[in-house]
Amino acid sequence: MKVRNTMRVCSILLALSLASAGSIPLRAQEKDHAVPSVELRKDVQKAVETRKTNEAAVREMFSTDKARDTLKSAGIDYQKVDQAISQVSDEDLARMADRSRDVQKDFAAGRLGDRDLLIILLVAVALILIIVAVR
Repeated sequence: MKVRNTMRVCSILLALSLASAGSIPLRAQEKDHAVPSVELRKDVQKAVETRKTNEAAVREMFSTDKARDTLKSAGIDYQKVDQAISQVSDEDLARMADRSRDVQKDFAAGRLGDRDLLIILLVAVALILIIVAVR
C-alpha cells in the first residue's frame, strides 16, 4: 500500500513539474527583449520607405523624355532598366539616388548640357546593369 501511495505522489509531482516547466517559455516570451518589437517594426518600415523614395528618385531621372530618348538611341529598353533598379542593393540604390538628385538639380540649374546628361544617363544604366549582372 505504501508503495502505491508513493507512486501516486510521485506521479502527481511529476505531472505538476511538467506542467509548470511548460509555462516557463510562455513567460519568457512575455518579457520585452533588448529591442522592443514596436521599434523593430518602425525600423523596418523606415527602411522600406527609404528604399521606395530612392527608387522613385532614380526612376524619375530615367523617366524624362531626354532620358528615354537617350536609352532608345543606345538600344536599351527602359523596362529592363526599371526592373534592374528594383534588384539593386539598398546601399547602391542610395548612392544612385543621391547622384540622380544632384544631376537633376544641376540640369535644372543649367550647369549641365544635354551632352553631359546623356553621358551621365548611359553611365548610370551601365552601372545598374553591371550590378544586377554580378548578383
